[in-house]
Amino acid sequence: MLAAPAGGIFGMRVGAAHRPTPEHLTLRLDGLAYGGEAFGRDDSGRMVFVPLALPGERVSVEVVEAHARWCRAQLVEVIEPSPQRVAPRCRHFGTCGGCHYQHLEAGAQPEAKRAIVRAQLERLGGFRDPPVEKTIAGTSSWNTRNHIQFSLTPDGRLGFQAGGSNQVIAIQECHLPEQALNDLWPMLQLEPRSGIDRIALRSAGDEALIVFHAQDEPDVEIELDVRASTVWLSPQGMHVLAGEPALVHSVRGRRFRVSPASFFQAHAELTPVLVDRVLSAAQPRPDQTAFDLYAGVGLFSAFLAERGLRLLAVEHSASACEDFALNLESFENVDLYQASVEQALGSLDVHADVVIVDPPRAGLGQEVVRALLMQAPPRLVYVSCDPSTLARDGKQLAASGYRLETVTPIDLFPQTFHIETVSVWTR
Repeated sequence: MLAAPAGGIFGMRVGAAHRPTPEHLTLRLDGLAYGGEAFGRDDSGRMVFVPLALPGERVSVEVVEAHARWCRAQLVEVIEPSPQRVAPRCRHFGTCGGCHYQHLEAGAQPEAKRAIVRAQLERLGGFRDPPVEKTIAGTSSWNTRNHIQFSLTPDGRLGFQAGGSNQVIAIQECHLPEQALNDLWPMLQLEPRSGIDRIALRSAGDEALIVFHAQDEPDVEIELDVRASTVWLSPQGMHVLAGEPALVHSVRGRRFRVSPASFFQAHAELTPVLVDRVLSAAQPRPDQTAFDLYAGVGLFSAFLAERGLRLLAVEHSASACEDFALNLESFENVDLYQASVEQALGSLDVHADVVIVDPPRAGLGQEVVRALLMQAPPRLVYVSCDPSTLARDGKQLAASGYRLETVTPIDLFPQTFHIETVSVWTR
C-alpha cells in the first residue's frame, strides 16, 4: 500500500502479485474516472485505469485485467507524485474498499468530483460543456456519516469488504462515521455463529440505533453495555431488543421518523443543503401540482407540502411509507402511493407542473423515463447519487426535448468516489 505524503520517499515497490508473464507499464496519468481510479494511456493508446493513483503522476504499474481497448492495473511505484498527494489517515486505506480518495488532499476532492460529473455527462450523455456548478462540501471531510454498515469476519469481528473482493477485512479504525458511532462500534463483540449477516449503526443527534440484519428471527442472547436502541431485522419482521424502534432526525425545524429499514441521507450537515437545493430547483407555487417520486420517508415532500401545492408522492418501501405517513400526517394536500414508480406513473391521470425524482444508484431506467416523457412536466428536478446513470437518463431526456439547466454536485460522501447531484431539466 502506498502511503507516503507528497515530498516523501517514493520508489518503494508495493505488493505486485506473482504471475508468469506480468505486463509492466510506465505512464503519465491524466485524470480521475468515476469509481475512484486514475487513468492514462499507454504507448499504444490503450486506456489504463489505476487505483490509489492521482492525475498528473508518473507511475509504474502492472496490468491485472486486460482488454482490447483498456486495461486495469495495480500500482507498483509512484515515480513522480502529484503535489495534491497526502498521507492517508487510516491504516486500512488501500486494503479496505470503503474509501478511495484519502491520498488526495481534502480541498481538492470537491473539484475532482465536479470534473468527474462533467466528464460523465460529456462522455455518456453527449452533453457539450454541461452546466456543472461548483461542488458544495461540508465543513469537514471526516466523521460525517450518521449511518454505516459493517460486515462480519468468520470469527465475528466487525469489518468492511476489501476493494474488488468479497473478503471482509477486520478493522481497527474508521474515520467516516460521526464520533458517536465511532465511540460505539468498537464496543460490539459477537460470537462467530451469531446468525447475523451484517450490522448497521445509525445516529440522530444524541441518539444511536444498532440494527442487526439476519435471515432468521433472533435465537441468540445479546448483552450490550452501551447506550443505544437495538433492533433485529429479518425477512420475518423487526424485533426491538432494547430502546426505541426508530430514530428521529431534525431537518430545518421538521422532525422525521426513520425506521431501521427506511432510507435517509447519511450526512447530517449537508442534508438541509440538499433540501434547499431541491426546493430552489423545483420553484414550487401554491397553484401547482408536484410529484415526489422515490419519496422515501418524506424528506422533500414535507417541505414541498409546506408551500401549499398539491403533492402526489410515490414510494415502494412499506417501511418508508409508514414513516412518510407519520411524518406528513398534518398535511391534507398530500397523497401517498405505495407502489413502484413504473406502476404509479402508468396509472396516475393527474398532470404535474414539477416532478422531483430521487432514484437509487441504478437511476430511472428507460421505462420510468418513457413514463415521465408521457407525463411531460415543464420542470424536472433529478437528485442522483450516480453521475453515470444520470448521464444515461439525461441523454434520453435531452433527445426528447428537455434542456439541462444546471447540475450541482454535493459532497455527501467525502473520501469516496460517490457523488450526489441535483440537476434541473426544463421542457
